Amino acid sequence: MEHEQTNKIVRTVINTLIYLFLGLWSIIVIFPMIWVLVSSFKTSKEIFFSPWSPPAQLMWENFSRAWSKANIGLYFFNTLGVLIPAIFLTLLFSAMAGYVLARFVFPGNRAVFFMFTGGMLFPVILALVPLFFLLQSMRLLDTHFGLILVYVAYSLPFTVFFMTGFFKTLPSELLEAAIIDGANQYQLFFKIVIPLAKNGLVSMGIFNFLGQWNQYILPLVLLTSSNKYVLSQGLAFLQHQQRYQSDWSGLFAAITIVMLPTLIVYTIFQNQIQRGLTIGALKG
Repeated sequence: MEHEQTNKIVRTVINTLIYLFLGLWSIIVIFPMIWVLVSSFKTSKEIFFSPWSPPAQLMWENFSRAWSKANIGLYFFNTLGVLIPAIFLTLLFSAMAGYVLARFVFPGNRAVFFMFTGGMLFPVILALVPLFFLLQSMRLLDTHFGLILVYVAYSLPFTVFFMTGFFKTLPSELLEAAIIDGANQYQLFFKIVIPLAKNGLVSMGIFNFLGQWNQYILPLVLLTSSNKYVLSQGLAFLQHQQRYQSDWSGLFAAITIVMLPTLIVYTIFQNQIQRGLTIGALKG
């Protein structure tokens, strides 16, 4: 009895320390975002002389100025123009490759799978120079289409790895019944497999969106024209300009515009992400 009471006290102390650590970590992570959000509604004078005080008046014009004069609107739509086709192609190719690797036995199956997963071990920074010259030789350097192809290639390894494991959890009986009913492989894949894999595809779509939205090093190397910049590039360019200008309130508003979409997407779909990432383990 005494031993159980001692264990209970130890568990309570450990849990308390864990919660304190997580609470402290949450404050460290959340506080800068809240400070940036509050500062985006201030004047430049308030940002410097009253950094910890709330704004005397909400300066909504900071956002309109950042959107138009700082070209954040242009960078925003450039980013969407790259991300939407990149995510669509990543999910399509990953679903096709994952389905074949999970459901068909053929010579070299494991070798192909390990080639995809091996891509996760390759740091993208090592490929920057070859990618630069490759796109240059293909006349795709400084084009959104070239960046889309690179994003797809960069995202495929993990997405294929995940989708392969996900497709292995699908019930074989349902697929076999569809084949007996006369469905060919294309009908089986697009009409039965894809709907069944909706949770996994949505999870990977959100995962890739969050990663590609914040991608900086690839656009920095592969896009050189300022009118083609994506948000991460445009924000860095805007920060560089502030060395010679004084519109710091517009800069904080621009940072908020860049930050909010990923926060909103993750907040809305966090349960979907967790469910999709764990469904394979739960079914297994």
